[in-house]
Amino acid sequence: MKDLVDTAIQGRQISDLSLSDVSSAIGQGILGPVEVTQATLERIEQLNPVLKAYVTVTADHAMARAHEAEAEIRSGLRRGPLHGVPIAVKDLCETRFAPTTAGMGIYKNNDTGRDSTVVTRLEQAGAVILGKLAMTEGAYSGHHPDLPTPLNPWGKEFWAGSSSSGSGVATATGMAFATLGSDTGGSIRFPSNACGITGLKGTWGRVSRHGVYALADSLDHVGPMARTAADCAAMMSVIAGADPADPTTLNAPVPDYLDGIDSPIRGLRIGADAAMILEATAPDTAAMIASVIETYTSLGAVIVPINLPNDPDISKYWTSLCGIEVILAHKGTWPERKAEYGPYLGEALALGAGLSANDVGEALQWRLVYNGALARAMEPVDIVLLPVTEAPTPVLDNTLGAPGQPDNPELGDLLKLTAPADLAGLPSLTLPGGFDARGAPFGFQLMGKSLSEGLLLNAGHAFQKVTDFHARRPDLSSFI
Repeated sequence: MKDLVDTAIQGRQISDLSLSDVSSAIGQGILGPVEVTQATLERIEQLNPVLKAYVTVTADHAMARAHEAEAEIRSGLRRGPLHGVPIAVKDLCETRFAPTTAGMGIYKNNDTGRDSTVVTRLEQAGAVILGKLAMTEGAYSGHHPDLPTPLNPWGKEFWAGSSSSGSGVATATGMAFATLGSDTGGSIRFPSNACGITGLKGTWGRVSRHGVYALADSLDHVGPMARTAADCAAMMSVIAGADPADPTTLNAPVPDYLDGIDSPIRGLRIGADAAMILEATAPDTAAMIASVIETYTSLGAVIVPINLPNDPDISKYWTSLCGIEVILAHKGTWPERKAEYGPYLGEALALGAGLSANDVGEALQWRLVYNGALARAMEPVDIVLLPVTEAPTPVLDNTLGAPGQPDNPELGDLLKLTAPADLAGLPSLTLPGGFDARGAPFGFQLMGKSLSEGLLLNAGHAFQKVTDFHARRPDLSSFI
């Protein structure tokens, strides 16, 4: 095993490795947590002033944790695959050792003095938390003008995704080996797609939201973003599970998602709606999806034609549902401190405040009908294949916000392909699927039934064993 790990890291910088590579190297004594953490902090110091992935770097805390992990591992205590591995969390996860801004100017020095459940679980697993990652204001669509706006490492002109853009940029550039993001309408999947990494939005309630600032509670999900499906499996095994502090979490056993991840997928039924994924997408996207289908067919999966509900009002109703709940999340600061809000979150709050009882009831009833139709459409298959966006990553000012606004028409109906999994609370795994003619990465998502994260990770790992899109790294010379 040591020889295999040596071969895996030979000639590669530490920052180029996956979480699984680093974990194996630490376990075999080839690398130590202190060396890896120091190298990653140096990487952050070099790149973050330009790419702006971090809003807070907790270097002293990280080095102290790395020394603890190194001492434990040398004494024979190995907590698992995250032990001694540097990671980072989106800045809506509360931490006792750093402020939590949630991307908001009003919380710039907000010290809650406590850890969110996900942070507690990561530290109990021995992970080394490097800091807090930049995000859009309140996890909505646009960045607050006074806070960092991350840049896409594949090209500063490209959209970096919303709202977990800092998580996507840090992971893609080796400023962390995995990160936490959140997803209400696609914010794990958009930056994973745009930054060429892997991201998992689990079943609603699979991961505790205790100590995580809300955008819209019934739509919010917390999940891992990393370079590979196996890396996401290692993260999900730690953060998933029931939590007494969050009564909405599911009381279901949590497997070790790495167990069985190498299982063959012959006979796996993958649903594909040709009208949605091929006929209604840009040529580059359709070609990428066709190639993905060919790869899965070669692995023995069975592609099953299905017809997913394709309601043109999905973005309208998602926006109403989000608007209802965002008002609750900001009770006490909106409208009392309205002037301190940025334009995009402010617009969402104004929309929510203007909804009538009839608007609310209509949106809630629509969601029930839509989720039922989606469940029926998925009955014949194990998982569903979808693009993340209809077209490749747009050239777009990353300060811009909500889909469908006049100042960023290039995003189009951004929620069409991602909102279904949030509305129904279904798990979805985003994987790198290729590169367009400009060299920008783009990918696809596998959406599953409730609590099918293990199956999705298995299918994602199978794809990544025979493709190398996840192993490619951006050329950062223009940022250094």
